[in-house]
Amino acid sequence: MNNHAPAAFHPGTARAISRDDLIDLPVQRYDGPVTYIRSADAIARAAADIAAERVVGFDTETRPAFRKGESYLPSIAQVATARAVYIFPLCLPDTHTVLARMLEAPGTAKAGVALAYDLRTLKQVFAFAEKGIVDLGQLAKRSGYEQTGVRNLAGMFLGFRIPKGAKTTNWSAPQLTAAQITYAATDAWVSRELYLKFETAGLLR
Repeated sequence: MNNHAPAAFHPGTARAISRDDLIDLPVQRYDGPVTYIRSADAIARAAADIAAERVVGFDTETRPAFRKGESYLPSIAQVATARAVYIFPLCLPDTHTVLARMLEAPGTAKAGVALAYDLRTLKQVFAFAEKGIVDLGQLAKRSGYEQTGVRNLAGMFLGFRIPKGAKTTNWSAPQLTAAQITYAATDAWVSRELYLKFETAGLLR
């Protein structure tokens, strides 16, 4: 590992991470339990787990647009708790209720990076009035960090690199691949882990 990488373990020591240092870090993917929501029972179990949390990691994925003027709404939303990651296909209307309830719960922090766009487009899928949103990128910028993307933050604060391979795949496919599920779960999990690091470092203000 590059000798500059330990700044990840001392928030505030390094305000940026170089491309070379980031590449030198070990790759990490989420390897815990993942539930790809497909049934009412799975929705109920996810809702109970999420409701018990004080903080969850949150993200969405959208089918990429390759033509001028083309755009899509989010295809999935992923939520990380201390115990698991839940992937909600937004084509299932029953997922909207539990997600809206979570997003509106003031006692549950929803942590992520660059969430404004996610929330704006998600409101075109179902209605909600968000509370308790914690944008880690904005907090990092406010504290003087030069790089605020999730991958750079993971490198600086968590000491590992997360892969980008599945980002431009078709998230609206009827069945996600194992690689897509791991990618989506990793983004939500990393957001929760970053929140906990920020909390320890006194950056949640």
